[in-house]
Amino acid sequence: MKKIIFSLIFTLFSTTLFASDLSIDMLNKRKSDKARMVYSIEVAKIDAGQTIKWVAADKGHNVEFIAGPEGFEIPKKSKLSEDYSFKFDTKGVYLYKCTPHVGIGMIGLVVVGGDSSNKEAISKIKLPGKAKKKLKDLVSEI
Repeated sequence: MKKIIFSLIFTLFSTTLFASDLSIDMLNKRKSDKARMVYSIEVAKIDAGQTIKWVAADKGHNVEFIAGPEGFEIPKKSKLSEDYSFKFDTKGVYLYKCTPHVGIGMIGLVVVGGDSSNKEAISKIKLPGKAKKKLKDLVSEI
């Protein structure tokens, strides 16, 4: 009986302590809604300390951060057609784009730790083409 209780407690704590990371595909066409030049998840909500891996499911895409919470140092953009991972340690909203496809709306947001305190600053960022409206739509989902 003690072993069962210990196992149950260990399982509960391990799932809390080791939250799973997230994978986002970079796509030419999303199957669910036929949207073109998109990330599989456009508004990701994760906890601080989690890592997102962007998977180059289709060629010609990358990840380039545009903005994040105060004090966030923008990392070097990823190479085209290569997987990319980033660990989010600071709470807040992050905005990123696919460098070659931002004008047609290939952008995404990451909300870390449920903190949307920089949402207003993110919403004011100037983006080209279809990305302007897309940003407004994505921010409204937060």
